[in-house]
Amino acid sequence: MLAEEQSHGHAFLALPVLVGLGAVIWFALPTEPATWPLIGALLACATLGLVLRGHHGWKRHAALAVLFLLAGMLLAACENWRMATVMLDQPVTTMVTGVVEMREPSGKGRWRYVLALEKTEMPTLRRQPGRITVISRGKTVFDIGDRISGRARLSPPSGPALPGLVDFAFNSYFDGVGAIGYFYGTPSLADGTVTVSWGQSMERMFFTWRSAIATRIRDTVPGDAGAFAAAIVTDERRAISSETTEALRVSGLAHIVAISGLNMALAAGIFFVGMRSLLALLPGFAQAFPVKKLAAAAALLMATGYYLISGFGVSAERAYIMMAIMLAAVFFDRPSISLRNVALAALVVLVVSPSEILGPSFQMSFAATVALVAGYSAWSRRREKNGDDPPWRPATLKPVFAVGHLIGGVFVTSLIGGLSTAIFSIDHFHRMSTYGLVANLAAMPLVSFIVMPFGLIGMLLMPFGLDGPFLQIMGFGLQGVIVVAKTIAGWGGDVGIGRQPSGFLPVATAGFLVLTLLRTRLHLLGLPLLALAIFLSWRAGHDPPPDFLVSEDGSLAAFLEGAQVNASRARPPGFIYSQWRHALSLPQPTGPVLLDLPTPGNKETASPPIVASVASNLDAETPGSGSLASSVAQAADPAQKIGAPAAAPPSAGARAGRERLKPEELAQTRQAMQKALLENRSETFVCAARSWCVAKSNDGATVAVVEDARFAGTACDVVQVVIAARARFDRCRSGALMINGEALRRTGALEIRFNGKSDPQDWSFIAAMVGADRSWMRHRQYDWRRNIFDPALPEPLQSLSSGAKP
Repeated sequence: MLAEEQSHGHAFLALPVLVGLGAVIWFALPTEPATWPLIGALLACATLGLVLRGHHGWKRHAALAVLFLLAGMLLAACENWRMATVMLDQPVTTMVTGVVEMREPSGKGRWRYVLALEKTEMPTLRRQPGRITVISRGKTVFDIGDRISGRARLSPPSGPALPGLVDFAFNSYFDGVGAIGYFYGTPSLADGTVTVSWGQSMERMFFTWRSAIATRIRDTVPGDAGAFAAAIVTDERRAISSETTEALRVSGLAHIVAISGLNMALAAGIFFVGMRSLLALLPGFAQAFPVKKLAAAAALLMATGYYLISGFGVSAERAYIMMAIMLAAVFFDRPSISLRNVALAALVVLVVSPSEILGPSFQMSFAATVALVAGYSAWSRRREKNGDDPPWRPATLKPVFAVGHLIGGVFVTSLIGGLSTAIFSIDHFHRMSTYGLVANLAAMPLVSFIVMPFGLIGMLLMPFGLDGPFLQIMGFGLQGVIVVAKTIAGWGGDVGIGRQPSGFLPVATAGFLVLTLLRTRLHLLGLPLLALAIFLSWRAGHDPPPDFLVSEDGSLAAFLEGAQVNASRARPPGFIYSQWRHALSLPQPTGPVLLDLPTPGNKETASPPIVASVASNLDAETPGSGSLASSVAQAADPAQKIGAPAAAPPSAGARAGRERLKPEELAQTRQAMQKALLENRSETFVCAARSWCVAKSNDGATVAVVEDARFAGTACDVVQVVIAARARFDRCRSGALMINGEALRRTGALEIRFNGKSDPQDWSFIAAMVGADRSWMRHRQYDWRRNIFDPALPEPLQSLSSGAKP
């Protein structure tokens, strides 16, 4: 069977698997391996492969396998060196000036800009990111290429919401974005000439076209249908309402929004068939010229144009490469739909951007493509063996069977696509849509026969101003898709699976690849691996959850008590808690008990209503903006000097713009904390609004979450663990464990297990970011006062690092 696999050329299918595995190993290592030993080992394996080229034994195969593994590792190292993104190290409020590279609407009255950052002032950042993403509110909309300036709140891209979840800083690093934030008010146009290179000029021209096309589509087709249509054509997705986005996700139709292989294949396929049919109407021309190849060339040009106006997104890039390879196969009279073409497309993507192999988009896209192509190949072989028309089938019933084949094809395609991507949906998103098959069966005919054909015609006629009627028909079809999504989302079916163990994805992926890439009975070896993955998932679902959670910015803490979650905030940050809820299958949280206590007078520089408004908007943002909402309360802190020369830090009260507390106020606060711990039930937070919260676990452990840094010292005298993101000291004189903002910046989110004990020395701590030192994490180690990178944990937390994991 191995010889048969090799005779069919399936050894080539192992190349992207080995290269991708090498990239995964490089990214997963806790520290960056030295490059020169990898190059030396690769040259040695290449030499050994040449020496053994006349042999076909296991030695040569092993040498080649190691060669491609090392090639994948070196490609990952090359991409890391090429990007070298400067990441902001701490949240800061500063004046920014930059040139608009990209823009797209981000909800009502808001625009999201990607700026090439030129300078910062008040304070000037010592480690200034090259590109940032900022949100602006207001009626003024800036064009691509404009230089704008304004006061903005910037934050580093957030890390994992819990240990083992997605690190959004990784994605931002390899996207070249070093900070995210929002403007205070509307920025203004800045003076000066914007000079760009030839390449930048071309790129901005394409982005300008993209923005103009998206605006025209939204103006022609109002509402979510227009925003949906603009997303399919230009990949501008943020204008779609959160309600529709959620319905598409729950129903399993979210893949339609992205410019993926489905959209690119439909667009290129419709254009290819249409062009070939038109040329076939000219008999003389069709006999003199290769009509099929001409149609493939025209479809390739159309796909290239589609890609150029798509914003160069990763999913669009991957879809374009795959489609270009399949159309190019027509030029050489090779089959377009084959696993070799899919493998070649995967190799190209891995060479260009190997970091994408860790993302759900790459994994789900290629999983669906591989499964569909493998299924199509198996069906074709069976059809060749059995013949086209069985003798018992009457010729008069051919139309009936044709319709049946069409319906059956849509059903099988949706089933294979849904099952093949379920593995990666469970691992990355911790949930699965049980009605996804029904939704795709209802929606895909609309997409295939209305949305994409009329959208393609509309785009071709847009330069002549004749696109309106066709775009409206496209919007009508998309409105039908939205109705299907909302109807099926109303049935429920969004099943939470929970966070998976570390071995689930590798084992399940190995089983999937064996099952789909091999054509002999050896492919059945994938079934035991998939069964093992299911067992690992089932076993992890029976593990007890942690007792206590802390977000990476200290804005949220929660006790997990059986089927109940007791949070430190009545309205937890939406993005952070949604990550917790899906990863640990948590219910809606129970808020704290609020005390009716007088709040000492504050000298705020931003009014509470404005802060609350900005926070609520940011909570609804996309992944990566989770750390912003929690930093809003720090937004008006002009005394911050992130990246500035070292200076003596002012007192906590002065830095927060608040008056020092009087001794009697501190004494009253201490009594209130002690009384709250004694009189309220365990694992329920008791809070003084915008000041502090205290709680006690069932095991007797006491915890305080301090928002107003003036109460941090008092909390140290009352509880065993103090979580105070704004505290300016890192240890309590009382011996209590202090977890301040600097500590959380190093550790990331925390999971704590009390282990039935009240002494912190007996607890188990797991930190999201401890245990690894990689380029996309190193900004957490930067100390601007000393202008050095210090990987050491704050001393109070060093004893807990043994329980941490990356």
